[in-house]
Amino acid sequence: MTYKFQLSLRPQWSLDGAQDEQDVSLGSVLSLLSAIDTTGHIAGACRACGLSYRHAWGVLRRFETIFGTPLLITRRRQGTQLSEFAQRLLWANRRIEARLAPTLESMASELQEELERLLPRAAPHLRLHASHGFAVEAMMRHVSRNGLGLELRYRTAAEALAALEHRECDLAGFQVPCGEFESVILEAYRPWLDADEYMLVYLSMRNTGLFVQPGNPKRINGIADLARPDVRFVNRQIGSSTRHLIKAMLERAGLSTNQVQGYETSEFTHMAIAAHIASGMADTGVGVETAARRFGLDFILLARERYFFAVRKADMDTPAMRELLDVIRGPEYIGELDLLPGYDVVDVGRAMTLKEAFP
Repeated sequence: MTYKFQLSLRPQWSLDGAQDEQDVSLGSVLSLLSAIDTTGHIAGACRACGLSYRHAWGVLRRFETIFGTPLLITRRRQGTQLSEFAQRLLWANRRIEARLAPTLESMASELQEELERLLPRAAPHLRLHASHGFAVEAMMRHVSRNGLGLELRYRTAAEALAALEHRECDLAGFQVPCGEFESVILEAYRPWLDADEYMLVYLSMRNTGLFVQPGNPKRINGIADLARPDVRFVNRQIGSSTRHLIKAMLERAGLSTNQVQGYETSEFTHMAIAAHIASGMADTGVGVETAARRFGLDFILLARERYFFAVRKADMDTPAMRELLDVIRGPEYIGELDLLPGYDVVDVGRAMTLKEAFP
């Protein structure tokens, strides 16, 4: 079945009651400021946004009046730069988008499936609960292009596996680090991983590590540096596998979470961690390498992680599951995955037993 539509949800800023106007959208000025930041001048930003030079200046002047502060700084022979206020505004928008993207993607997927079920010839669909990752994001795009029914909910790995146990989903996504911390993380999943009932589908290998400012000005080299008083840390949310891994690494280094400044400050996605650091609100955090590169941050490898989908053995040979596996093993998806920094595409889509995955 080919979808007749594809739902998407996006965050939008608005200013209520600005100068006696109601619900003034910030979308136009945020897009323009982002383009100016990228191109370094208004002319290039106008081309990127499809705006006339006069209209662009009108947008900028209007919001400078509303905010009561300049948005641009123009210097001879140095081009146009964003003011500090404009930079903060833009970074706030990037943090919000990074933080909300998985939630909105899950909601859009849920609404899509609800509406599709009401249409004629609605096809069977699969339900995926998974921890957030770029491999999953890319897979969902390819699933959509192929017209497959796959409903996504982003959950922590433990929540996803518990949902699979209670038959609330058909696939549960989770990651396990290679090496010395594999057994620690795997033990947290053990209550839901019955080797007699489940198979695993291997999705990818990815690099996980510390994000730091370009050039690493704080000279952060490893997990022990998180205890330094001059280092501000941003953590992943409570219940996430990454947070569990960070705690295990700190314990292995003989450190307490109380020694880490910012340990209780948390974000829900790798991109939100990167945006938090890139905007100067923290010095370091842990996430997947792709997010660090997208925000221009340096990356310090801590672990290689394998990402799996757990599936009931009885469901492996259903038509819907076979179609999904065809997408995962297809050259288009693997080609896109291969372009993600820090991802390895060897054995993508391979089905294996738990004993094969974890001898």
